[in-house]
Amino acid sequence: MSNEMNSQKMGTMPIGKLLASMSIPAMFSMLIQSLYNVVDSIFVSKLGENALTAVSLAYPMQMLILALALGIGVGTNSLIARKLGEGRRDEASWAAENGIFLAVLGTLLSCIAGLTLTKSIFNMMTNDAQVALMGTQYTTIVMCVSFGMFIEITCSKSLQATGNMIVPMVSQLIGAITNIVLDPIMIFGLFGCPAMGVSGAAIATVTGQIFSMIFVIIMFIMKEHDIDVKIIGFKPRKDILLGIFKVGIPTTAMNAVSSFTVTGINSILMGFSSTAVAVLGVYFKLQSFVFMPVFGLTQGAMPIMGYNFGANNKKRFMRTFKLSFAVAIIIMIAGIALFWLAPEPLLAMFNADENMMTMGAAALRTISLSFIGAACGIIMTSMFQAIGHGIKSLAMSILRQVVLIIPAAWIFGKLFDLGGVWAAYPFAEYICVLIFAPIAIYVLKKEFAKKEQEVNDEHMYEEYEEEIHEHELCEENNAK
Repeated sequence: MSNEMNSQKMGTMPIGKLLASMSIPAMFSMLIQSLYNVVDSIFVSKLGENALTAVSLAYPMQMLILALALGIGVGTNSLIARKLGEGRRDEASWAAENGIFLAVLGTLLSCIAGLTLTKSIFNMMTNDAQVALMGTQYTTIVMCVSFGMFIEITCSKSLQATGNMIVPMVSQLIGAITNIVLDPIMIFGLFGCPAMGVSGAAIATVTGQIFSMIFVIIMFIMKEHDIDVKIIGFKPRKDILLGIFKVGIPTTAMNAVSSFTVTGINSILMGFSSTAVAVLGVYFKLQSFVFMPVFGLTQGAMPIMGYNFGANNKKRFMRTFKLSFAVAIIIMIAGIALFWLAPEPLLAMFNADENMMTMGAAALRTISLSFIGAACGIIMTSMFQAIGHGIKSLAMSILRQVVLIIPAAWIFGKLFDLGGVWAAYPFAEYICVLIFAPIAIYVLKKEFAKKEQEVNDEHMYEEYEEEIHEHELCEENNAK
């Protein structure tokens, strides 16, 4: 009974209390994840600017593999939440099983790409042999030993869909703490461990992911949940896979676009200096302190919206959407204040010299102006995913990052020098929000009108069946 109530609370508990209970653990774990990302780069920066540049150039390929893992996880999460809202627990369990199956396939794809593509990609991105070598070593390890990330993300997203946010939070903590502890040991060779440089950072990363995966699997086996995952006798189901793909493929593509965008911006920045590339890499590490809590917020909000959409409870759906929107804006305002008031201390953590300090302070202040627009986009994206409209999330991402950011960065860079490249980010965010806000309103009205019509049709059918039954009883009585 307590198990059943775990998912049913998304349809009954007061929204403010529910969103807090669902989001705060995820926000906390994402902040810890941000800390790990920053600490990782701080240690790497002590190896020199070339090492930091190599890891910055590796970031897009890391994002590409993470995009695939997130697509599988988010697609699975969305389908499970909607099936639980509709009262179809068996189908929700099948969604989790098929999601794990896709995670295994994703691992194999990542390993093949890591072994065959990494070296040639880095040789295309830079003429510095040392940077290319370090980047290749780092990325190959991260991609070839990615099974921990794929399986952990899918299992955690499955549990989040049922309302369980504690296990995913602890999982993230285990991975982040493991990484933070192992980073200096493996990078610099402490306690008898050989000094492995950037390769050590990569090994620390995948070790943390594997520990997280082990914890989640143990929790799946030892605890009861609203979904039952059975590996023995499992067979892929075409209808379930299509349901995951409906949200998962656009989510993967959306995050993959981010990877290609960073690659494109890095190419533009290399025309100015390698320091500019390092600055952008530092920015992405620092902005995670701001964005990760918002992503944690959406991890709690999306299953609530998905469940109540499935249950046709528009009032609770909209309450969740509006409250998430308000909290995201507050977080982003705090982020803007941090980047404007203290850019120098933030950059100093990465051993920035005078040139990098001046360039980085301007970048942090300018790009941070995009944060409020980004908050609007993130919440709208989660809403589209929650109701199964993953394609619209993808369209938002393509508009912002392909149609707007890269061309704007190139044009503004020609017109206004390096500062123009940074200005492309706020430009793209706000234009995208202006275009998609009316679309979001229209889609919500249309989808809930469709849900209402389905309910009315069902009631009419039930009434028709009752009339037929009464008529049959009357005929039986008359015959008697």
